[in-house]
Amino acid sequence: MTGLRNWAGNIEFGAKTLDVPESVQELQELVAANDKVRVLGSGHSFNRIADSPGRLVSVADLPQVLEIDEEARTVTISAGLRYGEVTAAVQAQGFALHNLGSLPHISVAGACATGTHGSGDTNKPLAAAVSGMVFVGADGELAELKRDDPDFAGAVISLGALGVMVRMTLDLEPAYEISQVVYDDLPVERLSTDLDEVFGTAYSVSAFTDWVDPGVMVWRKSKDTSFEPEWLGARIADGARHPIKGMPADFATEQGGVRGPWNERLPHFRLEFTPSNGEELQSEYFVPRERAAEAFTELRALGNQMAGLLQVSEVRTIAADELWLSPSQGRDTVALHFTWIRDEQAVRPVLERIEEKLLPLGARPHWGKVFTADAGVLRDCYPKVPDFTALTAKYDPAGKFRNAYLETYLPR
Repeated sequence: MTGLRNWAGNIEFGAKTLDVPESVQELQELVAANDKVRVLGSGHSFNRIADSPGRLVSVADLPQVLEIDEEARTVTISAGLRYGEVTAAVQAQGFALHNLGSLPHISVAGACATGTHGSGDTNKPLAAAVSGMVFVGADGELAELKRDDPDFAGAVISLGALGVMVRMTLDLEPAYEISQVVYDDLPVERLSTDLDEVFGTAYSVSAFTDWVDPGVMVWRKSKDTSFEPEWLGARIADGARHPIKGMPADFATEQGGVRGPWNERLPHFRLEFTPSNGEELQSEYFVPRERAAEAFTELRALGNQMAGLLQVSEVRTIAADELWLSPSQGRDTVALHFTWIRDEQAVRPVLERIEEKLLPLGARPHWGKVFTADAGVLRDCYPKVPDFTALTAKYDPAGKFRNAYLETYLPR
């Protein structure tokens, strides 16, 4: 197999084959018969986390499952479904998920396995909605874990190291509506001096900056309809906006304070459009909320070094959770996301300088994106790493689901 790449196009997978089983039994037989297996979701990772020295497997063609239990307020889905597909069905039945990421195009299983998140002071990462899972283990047999199982907190954000997910159960809540309003030119210093006001006045808030421009663009997604024409020195945008200044907003979700279903407002982009297709790299670092102002100061000092490389940086907030490999495990968190041009050789020296400043503040790199930290640093960043590596030894003693990425960053 040659030529298969990730979504961004910066990684060409080295696996010998890509298998797309059409039944769970076929998947079980494939896993049992091979020494090395990794799962490829929607490919929206920017490093070799999904690669395999053996076989790559996609679960996209497994029989679709989407079963809503109204009494339990849960939905059970097949692992290959994308968020946009699940959320439309859930909304149609009067239910909702607690939060969404910026893209509805990504697979639910892949997003949860790598710690994907949205924004909101009270919103935990997407994986926090998972209450149960069924996966194919290293022996080819089905394993099931539920929230009350002692291994559960380590298995939800698994980086694909425990097995191949086939079904997941997610918590639901009553459907709600969101109005999205964009503000231009929030003074950048307000991110530090008014952090709670900036991020606490709407259900989900994203701030976009390049760390040089004195004005920040803020997207506020609110459950109520009240919004001010001017706010903290910013003003409501006079038209639709793209997260990257100057880019056409055709693919963005509706703005201007128009109320609509949660699944059509919480993402930044519409499902029916592809917002971009590669030509970028992404990095992300998660700092304790109480260190955010220090992180902003460091990034502003580095702003000129990012010029020409950084397309946009997004700031979001995440509530604390207890999933072992979650970037917000044990602490309220501010996420600092970077979208770069697709030139890793040019970007990596800047990442080294960013990490030099942010890691002493307790920053945790995103598992699925580009970073320069080594295994020792990650073990210090994520205190549950030793527990997780022990868990992988329990479920996959021969290392069937391990690859070069896991051997490098999570050795056991």
